[in-house]
Amino acid sequence: VQLIESGGGLVQAGGSLKLSCAGSGRTFSSYAMGWFRQRPGKEREFVAVITWSGDRTDYSDSVMGRFTISRNNAKNTLYLQMNSLKPEDTAVYYCAAARYSTVTYNALEYDYWGQGSQVTVSS
Repeated sequence: VQLIESGGGLVQAGGSLKLSCAGSGRTFSSYAMGWFRQRPGKEREFVAVITWSGDRTDYSDSVMGRFTISRNNAKNTLYLQMNSLKPEDTAVYYCAAARYSTVTYNALEYDYWGQGSQVTVSS
């Protein structure tokens, strides 16, 4: 069972990036999925979550209005569109599959994790 992330990189402040997270080994369509990040010198933090059906999403205050989480269950893939990026968004971003179908913000309730994708925003 794997979650493979792609789409990270270096971008200037104000720019955009789109992260993808492809699942393999099992289908994740019945479970909520989320994005977390770990900024330099900080603990891993919640970024965004989406229910199994995509009917509900939620975001941390720091990315609300700039980031959009979405999923394509037919492709077993999760996305994070990041716009208006700021230097403080620089982090390793992780996708994760939750234990439940509903929204959860607790990293301990996510059973599967991607390897992480570096996003660097220059000022």
